[in-house]
Amino acid sequence: MLTLADIEQAASRLDGVAVRTPLIENQVLNEIAGGRVLLKAECLQRTGSFKIRGAYNLLSQLTPAQAARGVVAWSSGNHAQGVASAARMLGIAAAIVMPEDAPRSKLENTRKLGGEVILYDRYTADREEIARELGKKRGAELVPSYDHVHIIAGQGTVGLEIAEECQSLGDVPEQVLICCGGGGLTSGSAIALKALLPKVQVYAVEPEHFDDTARSFRAGERQRVDANARSICDALQTSMPGEITFGINRSLGVEALLVSDDEVKEAMRFAFRELKLVVEPGGAVALAAILTRKVATTGKTTVAVLSGGNVDADLFASIQAG
Repeated sequence: MLTLADIEQAASRLDGVAVRTPLIENQVLNEIAGGRVLLKAECLQRTGSFKIRGAYNLLSQLTPAQAARGVVAWSSGNHAQGVASAARMLGIAAAIVMPEDAPRSKLENTRKLGGEVILYDRYTADREEIARELGKKRGAELVPSYDHVHIIAGQGTVGLEIAEECQSLGDVPEQVLICCGGGGLTSGSAIALKALLPKVQVYAVEPEHFDDTARSFRAGERQRVDANARSICDALQTSMPGEITFGINRSLGVEALLVSDDEVKEAMRFAFRELKLVVEPGGAVALAAILTRKVATTGKTTVAVLSGGNVDADLFASIQAG
């Protein structure tokens, strides 16, 4: 099990690299919730999502020999940008296996950040297998998107900041809702949150058809989603939780919530209309869970993570148009 100390060490490495994103409060949202809601705006993070945290924490710990051989990652887009950005800062060559139908902005930004993009069909090919073969061929280090202790520790700095910022506000949240794909952000944040706020309940929020974490919690072991599952939330289309992340989340009593694509779209509209924030589909699921009262919020303080804001302009405009 990773510890709070591991996450605090990651925070030290990320000092001056990752943005300490704000907790945003909105009166309209508070009135809807019937309580206090604080939103951790990782959509304002460097590269537009929390992923720079884990990527930099891992890459900065490579030996000179490892760094010289470069790295290979696989990602639908946000981890890709985080790896490419961290690699450029550290002078490391990075190749990222990405789905050919990833949002155009994510593909373009990964390339702009210096990443070598290798495309694949997410419905017929195995991105991890492609990346592992490429890494073996090049002798490069693999940078998993969630199931690695350094990645988890880096993402856990989100939870660390939430706990510290809530303490500075003099308010202890009853619950924290976190967008969940493979579970890196949820598990890392849960470690920090439960260490500093022992009574807090952590929720992993997933798209209803990519409910691998919810299924796994019910079964007591890791489960896959249906092969035909589809969702607007491209950042959360993980078929099965990570081995490490699932173990952490289960041991810390994390619970799962599900939201529909229509609920996600409404949350994106709310974020733009009321918060003046651009939030991508996968980054809006925790807010969607609050707006649709998937958890009891009356008389409580609730924190939700807006995990990313990388969405194509055309898609965003169509969603805003309703």
